[in-house]
Amino acid sequence: MRETYYKPEDLKKFEDVGEFGPELAEKFFDYYGAVFEEGALSAREKALIALAVSHTVQCPYCIDAYTTDSLEKGASEEQMMEAVHVASAIRGGSSLVHGVQMMNKTKDLSM
Repeated sequence: MRETYYKPEDLKKFEDVGEFGPELAEKFFDYYGAVFEEGALSAREKALIALAVSHTVQCPYCIDAYTTDSLEKGASEEQMMEAVHVASAIRGGSSLVHGVQMMNKTKDLSM
């Protein structure tokens, strides 16, 4: 495997982020755990959402974690790829809609 800035083994160290600030880390992990509990959305649905968001924020650690989590929770490859496409469409659309700002500014400057 090629050397990269992101080291897969560092994902296992995520729980150690509280080493320099345990109080806030504990609050974060309590919240994080509660968010992923079964609720109005199933654990599988939440894993797919997390997978999509992981791609949007481009976090390799999250992509690894939620690919695994989605598979473990019964998501199919097709469902996972569809979630990634939804994320891509939203990200692309959010860039395009800012074109309206450019158009408005261009019109203002052209007056």
